Amino acid sequence: MFNYEIIKNLNELELTLYRYIMKNIDKVIYMTIRELADEAHVSTTTILRFCKKLNCEGYSEFKVRLKMELQNNQSIDINNDTSAIIDFLKKLDNDEIDDKMNSICDLINEANNIVFIGSGTSGILCKYAAIYFCALGKIAMYIDDPYFPTNYKFCESSVVIVLSVSGENADIINNISNLKRENSTIVSITNSSNSTIAKISDLNISYYVKEEKIGVSDITTQIPVLFMIESIGKRFHSKYLADKN
Repeated sequence: MFNYEIIKNLNELELTLYRYIMKNIDKVIYMTIRELADEAHVSTTTILRFCKKLNCEGYSEFKVRLKMELQNNQSIDINNDTSAIIDFLKKLDNDEIDDKMNSICDLINEANNIVFIGSGTSGILCKYAAIYFCALGKIAMYIDDPYFPTNYKFCESSVVIVLSVSGENADIINNISNLKRENSTIVSITNSSNSTIAKISDLNISYYVKEEKIGVSDITTQIPVLFMIESIGKRFHSKYLADKN
């Protein structure tokens, strides 16, 4: 309801009103417009203008939407069902995924570098993946902040492994475009093969679990990604590094 685009267009009085509402949201849903004006020290005109900026016809609609949002946030049921993970592990036992994992190992062996890229929880897994591959004997790097200034030349002829649940992160997609110009091979691990990142990758593995969010925060399980990172790493070590140790 209060997204960035709306908040940045609020004037000082409206921001004062916004701060009061966010601190007293449980009370505001029962207040009249006059009561809110007195408590927040603004005019009823300011409140109506505020409601209009939130695309509400008036104060009554604003209160209804505010109450609905409050109820939605209070009634979030976090799924703790392990059946999706078990189903994913069962789906791994097929020739297509097996062939893809072997192909990724071949690409890693032929590449100058491995670069893992992602943001948020995927960014955290990128760091883990880089450490994991280094421990196995293959130097790897990670980019967990798509806004970080990057000299893409160092990624020339690299295998770039992109981790993204939604596969729709615009900043990651821009990074991929820059990396492709440096003759990098793009491998992606996403939740769906229909996502933009999956479609522009040279090779994609998708795991298809139910996406979960609390507000704007993505809490979709990352267990399939973690499993695939380790599985690819172990395959690569057995295929190309075990005999050298």
